[in-house]
Amino acid sequence: MSVLTRDEAQTRSRLLDVHHYAIDLDLTRGDDTFDSRTVIRFTVRDDTDSTDTFVEVRPAELRTVTLDGQPLDPAALDDNRLALKSLTPGEHELRVEAAMRYSSTGEGMHRFTDPADGETYVYTQLFLDDVQRVFAAFDQPDLKAVFDLTVTAPEGWTVLANGVTEHLGDGRWQAATTPLISTYLVAVAAGPWHSVRTEHRGLPFGIHCRRSLAPHLDADAGELLDVTRACFDRYHEKFTEPYPFDSYDQAFVPEFNAGAMENPGLVTFRDEFVFRSAVTETQRQTRAMVIAHEMAHMWFGDLVTLRWWDDIWLNESFAEYMGYQTTAEATRFADTWTDFGVTRKAWGYDADQRPSTHPVAPENVEDTASALLNFDGISYAKGASALRQLVAWLGEKDFLAGINIHFERHKFGNAALADFIDSLAAATDRDVHAWADAWLRTTGVDTLTPRVTGDNGGRLLAVDRDGSRPHRVAVGLYDRDPGPEGRLTLRERLDVDLPQAEPRAIGKLPALVVLNDGDLSYAKVRFDAESFRTVREGLSGLPDPLTRAVVWNALRDAVRDGDLPAGTYLDIARAHLPYETDLALVDGVLNFAAGQVADRYVTPERRPAALSVLAELCRDLIRRTEDGDHPGLRLIAVRHRIATAAHPDTIAAWLADGTVPGGPELDPELRWRILTRLAVLGATGEEAIAAELARDPSATGQEGAARCRAALPDAEAKSRAWEAMFATDDLSNYLFTATAQGFWQPEQADLVRDYVPRYYAEAVAVAARRGPAIADAAGRWAFPGHAVDDANLRLGRECLEGDGPIPALRRKLADQLDDLARALRVREADAR
Repeated sequence: MSVLTRDEAQTRSRLLDVHHYAIDLDLTRGDDTFDSRTVIRFTVRDDTDSTDTFVEVRPAELRTVTLDGQPLDPAALDDNRLALKSLTPGEHELRVEAAMRYSSTGEGMHRFTDPADGETYVYTQLFLDDVQRVFAAFDQPDLKAVFDLTVTAPEGWTVLANGVTEHLGDGRWQAATTPLISTYLVAVAAGPWHSVRTEHRGLPFGIHCRRSLAPHLDADAGELLDVTRACFDRYHEKFTEPYPFDSYDQAFVPEFNAGAMENPGLVTFRDEFVFRSAVTETQRQTRAMVIAHEMAHMWFGDLVTLRWWDDIWLNESFAEYMGYQTTAEATRFADTWTDFGVTRKAWGYDADQRPSTHPVAPENVEDTASALLNFDGISYAKGASALRQLVAWLGEKDFLAGINIHFERHKFGNAALADFIDSLAAATDRDVHAWADAWLRTTGVDTLTPRVTGDNGGRLLAVDRDGSRPHRVAVGLYDRDPGPEGRLTLRERLDVDLPQAEPRAIGKLPALVVLNDGDLSYAKVRFDAESFRTVREGLSGLPDPLTRAVVWNALRDAVRDGDLPAGTYLDIARAHLPYETDLALVDGVLNFAAGQVADRYVTPERRPAALSVLAELCRDLIRRTEDGDHPGLRLIAVRHRIATAAHPDTIAAWLADGTVPGGPELDPELRWRILTRLAVLGATGEEAIAAELARDPSATGQEGAARCRAALPDAEAKSRAWEAMFATDDLSNYLFTATAQGFWQPEQADLVRDYVPRYYAEAVAVAARRGPAIADAAGRWAFPGHAVDDANLRLGRECLEGDGPIPALRRKLADQLDDLARALRVREADAR
């Protein structure tokens, strides 16, 4: 597919004003294709030198094209571009009729048949340049237009779209005319949806899911709608510009590649957010945050849209910041920033230390393929962290004033970084242009280290900064509580601007100095020697979970940098995690300890000991929660106890009994977790997997079975899984991912050794055939990350030396190989 370059987009934007799309989709044409008819009205400007341009479309069959009533030759379609030549100034009308392919990879018009009941659903995901898979378009964000949509659907289906839809009879549906929006934001979701509808502030609100998930949606409908209303009201307190669309629907759709998508008036979410098994309060909090994030996009991205993809941060960083902040302000989930600190922020730190790092606001995003790669931990987590630092530096009042100026100046239009900075500058005397240069145009993570000098009665504190950004940070000074529990008490929290002018007098020596206490800036932090001793002995005695998140992140960073032995991290986790009360922290630390430390950072010889430490830790947590007062903590401990089981007996007994002694009873999610681990350990087989699938024939059950079958320590099972992933194109995006998740297991390194050199060529081939979504899955989940050795690193680097990998796979491989090299360095540091 030809990708759109920034130069091409700018040329086309100077040439055209696009006014209106009339789109007619027929979803009754069979299982493989649907019909698409598009009428585009546009104007060629008088003051342009160019009279040639093109429209994008990727059909199964291009049937007819007419421009101003004159037929164009469909055979002139070149890949995904249809040339429009010798256009005269003035108004034009383009008509395109085509058959378009349904997708099984979550791109374009995705089609899914629910194995639970045989019902079929379709939905669009047109981001970033996939609109051309559904209808012909001038596909770039700054050519906004008004859209009218009609859809023919099978009887019994409901059609959802950006605006209120009306059933005209005979399967025909019509959506209300949109205001000006970008092409990538057009949305359709059609099928026999189960819907819960209400009104709020005079607008229709709805939540929708597959029929087979109806009981689970109904169970949570009150919470979902309460969060939606609370966030909606809070945004209207923050923003002077009212919600700009005519309705607010949220559709939970199957096999969705992202967490959610901010289509105006019709937000689509992955339907794992319709919880069918027990979840923790942190998982509910995450769902609430995603709801708040996507609603923020109605203003950041939909009302005011980036001009070109170099300003992704104007969408994602703002929605990320607003999502966490508004969830904390408006819902019962008041501790969202702790979860951000221990999960999302780590994502940003990791991405920012790889060779593929880029500025939050890069200047050179040359084309759409490059842009797609930047939807990463930098555009989300680092950008949100930078905004949080901006609010700390600027003050929330001036920050919101600048935002509201921005909305007023650019509503229903497009804007770039310079526009936003000018809007902020209009609301403050601070030098926000200098701030933007330092924070948004640079890469990498600063490191902050405390330095305490002087005698015990007159200690001085300085903060050394390895990096160039200005920071406003809080520094927490903690003393040991003289009581028997050894708690740590906050003596004082200092506000320090970096670079620091003079050392600060702090009196007597504190037991612990925590830089960036409160986590308001974006930087790695280190400890002085006395503080590290206190962390080892008393981390769980810190009173605030956000402070503990900063400390755990510092330990995590030190392990990754080779400055803290992996075994020491496990010892600290073993000592303090059994006393942790924050669920996000427990889950985040265990995920890193198991997924990175035990699986990659320790050698294969030391891995059993690491798993033993984690299993004992989980047993402690399970014993601690026997009273039933901490069900979320117990659920986390049970999940990780399953994942770290080195022997099958205990978890096999749980599966046979259908319960963990003392609870919880095993729901489908826990049953598949146990069966997957038993498969890895060679303690189950096809008969048990088939029986479990008969018990749970849902889409999630199908994925669980695929994961288990790929995890079996059997040469024939591995061969079948490999063929399914790489030799055929039958697997949907979700089944591909599930199979890949099961395939590589550290316990089975010898069994799959011969597949490691095969991976690179075959991943390149499947990515080229199936496109970016499968390329992402092949690079993320199918990568042999368990093989932490020089041979794997060499094979990967040789693969990147050629032109073979498409951009989506190339970026994933580059990141995986950098993580692999880091794991080797950590092992070398541990060995010294």
